[in-house]
Amino acid sequence: DLVIEVLDARIPFSSENPLVPALRGATPAIKILNKSDLADPAVTQRWMRHLERTPGVTAVALTQKHPGEVSGLLNLIPELLKHRNLEKRTVRVLILGIPNVGKSTLINTLAGRAIAKTGNEPAITKMLQRIQLPNNIVLLDTPGFLWPKLSPEECGYRLATTGAIKDTVIEFDEVAMFAIDFLRAAYPEALVNRYQLQEPLPASAVEIMDAIGARRGCLRRG
Repeated sequence: DLVIEVLDARIPFSSENPLVPALRGATPAIKILNKSDLADPAVTQRWMRHLERTPGVTAVALTQKHPGEVSGLLNLIPELLKHRNLEKRTVRVLILGIPNVGKSTLINTLAGRAIAKTGNEPAITKMLQRIQLPNNIVLLDTPGFLWPKLSPEECGYRLATTGAIKDTVIEFDEVAMFAIDFLRAAYPEALVNRYQLQEPLPASAVEIMDAIGARRGCLRRG
């Protein structure tokens, strides 16, 4: 009856599964920009407006730091399905999202108990789960999955940077250089403040990495 797709607010484009629109059809959807406390608030608002241009889509920005806002979904779902008599018929809600997007933590908040396994790595959920929620809502939880071809190339780097891809299939140095290049261009002050670097920042990602290594005492002799 309803689809909830959980996105990473830091990378809404790269964490939105391109297979979902065809699978969803005309079914109403809630697009959750999760981990919004880690994202740029102004950019998040722009993405919410963009997502809601698609008919039947409602966009919501959430953070696990405010569980009350997460629980508000239990009231939003009946609001979006006003034509349904929730007292007589269970509402079936499918929740999906890429690996490590915070879906299981969100489900535990909605259920009010630790029902979905969580962890700081991708692909924790292994099988379909059926979860009874208040307001006569049944949540169908699916394992996080990626699509066959990550395109453009930057998409894969963004997913690797935010932990959606297993460590065993990525090159750490390439991902680090990609992240530094992005942060240097978009949020240089964040790099300076996080690692206490001198301004102006060096011109190349390698030089910035060397500066970070020096600050953290991670450079080997020679």
